[in-house]
Amino acid sequence: MENKVKHLEMIESIIERMANNSFLLKGWAITLVVALFALADKQFEQRYILITFLPIIFFWFLDSYYLYLEKKYRALYNCVRQKEDDDIDFNMDIKSIKVCYCKCLINISENLFYIPFIALIFILMKILFII
Repeated sequence: MENKVKHLEMIESIIERMANNSFLLKGWAITLVVALFALADKQFEQRYILITFLPIIFFWFLDSYYLYLEKKYRALYNCVRQKEDDDIDFNMDIKSIKVCYCKCLINISENLFYIPFIALIFILMKILFII
């Protein structure tokens, strides 16, 4: 039983790291976009502000990748949890676990952050550069 608990703890720490990375990416996305808006001035062309969409999309895909890995490790956790103590081999291979990356990309936790973020940038572009 002790081997099973140790293996599950190892997997839990990886899942926790993936969730933490996702949180940090969201923070960096906000920071970078705010910095780009601060650098943009009314004297610059409106196309300059369109650069802010590139990091958002990049962070969205990277954040989805961490969610994808997290889901794979959660599936591994469930597999290990259901094993007998004699079968524990401390295997951390997740290649055989099937999780769809596209589902992670359109996951509600991703969409509730990035889609309003993109919409907010459109609104700010209208307010700051059209008026």
